[in-house]
Parts: sequence; structure tokens; C-alpha cells
Amino acid sequence: MRLAALQYTSRDDIAVTTDCAAKLIDAAAGEGADFIALPECANFLSASRESLMAKAEQEESALFLTMARDKARHHGCWLSVGSCLMRHETSAKIANRHYVIAPNGEITARYDKIHMFDANVGDGKRYRESDQFEAGTTPVMTEIAGHKTGLSICYDLRFAGLFHHYAKYEAEMILTPAAFTKVTGAAHWHVLQRSRAIETGAFIVAAAQTGTHDDGRQTYGHALICDPWGRILADAGPTGEMALATIDFAEVARARQALSAWSSQHHFE
Repeated sequence: MRLAALQYTSRDDIAVTTDCAAKLIDAAAGEGADFIALPECANFLSASRESLMAKAEQEESALFLTMARDKARHHGCWLSVGSCLMRHETSAKIANRHYVIAPNGEITARYDKIHMFDANVGDGKRYRESDQFEAGTTPVMTEIAGHKTGLSICYDLRFAGLFHHYAKYEAEMILTPAAFTKVTGAAHWHVLQRSRAIETGAFIVAAAQTGTHDDGRQTYGHALICDPWGRILADAGPTGEMALATIDFAEVARARQALSAWSSQHHFE
């Protein structure tokens, strides 16, 4: 499988961000990608709470999702829309929702971010996602081109139990789209992605936000593809547009035969 993990700077304008993402999807397809992964907040990253609440999209009319579904059909590829900021069906809060789209344009999986980023990382901004977002409650696995795949979003990366769950059910690939802050990314991004790959014996595909956004936050970039041994196959760096790699899923079985620590864990109270 030829993978592309995209990275770009989402704006507080859905149309502008949609146009940027569409061009990158075309470019990745032009590089032969069978599967293209987009970052968290793929459709927009709001400049304020008020903008978030006003602009969050509804699935049936979402400009970004319509574009993504059209591109999947046009290129005959799989797409992970790492997350869209969407109207929640039963809550006044927003859903931070990961979508998987098949080559026929159909949505085959939806996952709502479970772990909320409530933190003060020392970059001059305070983050309180739980004030604005309705947390998900359920891990989601799906198949991409016949390969078992676990879904996550950004801060989920810090919670190994979710990844061990996916490994228990034989996920061959786990998607970790993110908008990691520049501060936490510099400290933790690479080591966490590699650790999750090593622990699970799965490929990790990490599309990323990068640059300075309209609310002033800075994101780290470095979209990654890691193999089940924890090796970095591709890194987009701080300013690149995509990480590209061709992967062999036979590597999953080889890594798990060598090291399957996740399957031998003890659980302590």
C-alpha cells in the first residue's frame, strides 16, 4: 500500500481550508497514494469559541466532507479525514469526529475523540477541549483495503490503553491524526508515535497540522509514518506537505512474532 499522511495549516475559513486540502489530496494521488490521511481539524481550526460554534458543519451538508468524498471517488483511493469539527447530534457541544471514506465515496467509519485536551503547556494559551467538545466513549476499528485499522485523534495518543485495545483485536494500522502544539510536539511527538508502533506491532499513520493558526496557536507538523518496529519511514518535517511511504503489511506479523509485549501484560490495581 502506498500511504500519504498530509500536513497543512487549517484556517478559520472552511472554504479556504477545503481548497488547500483538495489540492494536497490531488498531489498525493499523483504520487500514487492508495490511502491518504488528513490531520485533526481538517475542515477548519477556529479563531475563537464563537467561531467554532458558528461554523461547525453538519454531516449532510458539510462542504469539506463533500469534497473529500468526491476526491475519494475521483482518485479511487481511501481517505482518512483525521477529524472534522461537526455539529453533535444530541449535544450542544461539538463533535471532533474522524471519518474514513472508501474509494466509492461512502463513509465507512466514524470515531469521536475520547480524550479531551485540557492542558496548560506553557505556550501562552490554555486548552479546555472539554468545555467545547462532546467526548466520544467507544474505540472504533474498521478495514481499509482489507486491513484492520484502529482510529484515534491527537491527545488519544497519550493513552496507551486505547492502542492496546486495537492491538488485542489485531489492528494492522492505527491512525493518529493530530494538531499537536509546537511545545508538546517538540518534546513528545516522535517518541509517542514510535512507542505506540512498538507496543502494538502496527503501522502508525500520523497526519498533522503545522504552522501558525488564526487563533495564534502554533502546531508542530512532522506528519509521520512509522512501521511496526518503530522505525520512521517518512517524516514531513515542520514545513513539508506530506509524508509518503510504501508499506508491506507482512511487517506486522514479523514484528509481533518478535515482540508482542502488549499481549503479555499484567494489570495492576
